[in-house]
Amino acid sequence: MTQQSVFETIGRYGVVPVVAIDSVEAALPLADALIEGGLPIAEITFRTAAAAEVIGLLSERRPELLLGAGTVLSIENLQAASDCGARFGVAPGLNPEIVAAAGDLGLPFVPGVATASDIECGLSMGCKLLKFFPAEVAGGIKMIKALAGPYGHTGLRFLPTGGVTAENLAAYLSLDAVAGVGGTWVAKRDDLAKGNWTEITGRCREIAKIVAKVRGS
Repeated sequence: MTQQSVFETIGRYGVVPVVAIDSVEAALPLADALIEGGLPIAEITFRTAAAAEVIGLLSERRPELLLGAGTVLSIENLQAASDCGARFGVAPGLNPEIVAAAGDLGLPFVPGVATASDIECGLSMGCKLLKFFPAEVAGGIKMIKALAGPYGHTGLRFLPTGGVTAENLAAYLSLDAVAGVGGTWVAKRDDLAKGNWTEITGRCREIAKIVAKVRGS
């Protein structure tokens, strides 16, 4: 998929489940729960030792899932994500070396920003979708509105993550500057450990209702 199609898909679904998964055995049930709930997209974070194997398994067995790699903090993480079949990468911060390497690999990449200086660095490297992190701590909706003022005309959009919940999701999605959000509440670590697949599917369906209501899709 091209960068444009990846980012358009993120915008269409509105929420990217951010998942820290400890067990490879939980990967396929998780994917099936997301797909059944109408949210076939996930960011598997490199915060666990299982991440690369999970990405590889899902890219092979559940190709209909738009699969990203999160917490990409090194070139090694980035290369592993690409090798395992991730179709986009995400980082909490903006490391120019990693952004450049992602470009060389042809891997759509969403670096993290929290300030105007971060944004300008991202724009200078051709990044038009930036993860706003940690969203609520960094000023949330008010901060995004403020940042969109001087940068909105560039075509920049945000993927706020960190403190976004089912309760404030609609408020974030109502902003033109927000392409989508990263959602850690969709498939929590505890849910994966306990096999709460029905609950995850239910959350996905509620998200779809909110997205449809806010965006009319």
